[in-house]
Amino acid sequence: MTKETVPVNHKIFTALLLTSGLALAGCATKPKELPPQPSGAATTTTTTPPVSQPMGPVPGTQADFVASVLGDTILFDTDRYNIDSEDQGLLQSQAQWLARYPGKRVSIEGHCDERGTRDYNLALGERRANAAKNYLVSLGIDASRITTISYGKERPVALGSDESSWARNRRAITITVQ
Repeated sequence: MTKETVPVNHKIFTALLLTSGLALAGCATKPKELPPQPSGAATTTTTTPPVSQPMGPVPGTQADFVASVLGDTILFDTDRYNIDSEDQGLLQSQAQWLARYPGKRVSIEGHCDERGTRDYNLALGERRANAAKNYLVSLGIDASRITTISYGKERPVALGSDESSWARNRRAITITVQ
């Protein structure tokens, strides 16, 4: 191979590459323009309104439940499971929410403070959950929509061995299931 053939071959290759690129660029599709509308024809354009995001919790969810009722938690005195007048108002607001969403089910969790034996606290937590359930049923909520469970002292919300921690742990919580 001579020195003269290398630049010629290189020039031919470069020219071939450039013409191939130009040929492919010429094959690109161009947007088609529509003919103008005939005079006197009405033009209609349909626009979809923008989708707005909901402001707040989705109706029927646990977040909606918590936002709509007076509270999801009722508190109890030591070794008690009675529903007092404050708890009655809270449970009435829960019953109103449940009446709005007849397909929703709830679970009521009974809890206790750390004092007492495991067995005693499981039984007391069950009585607390059932007391809340029975009150909701007395307000017209179908019992089949409400399940209960007792966690006793196993799931405290307040860690500590003082009266304020114990008071926060003696509770029944209503949670939406579906």
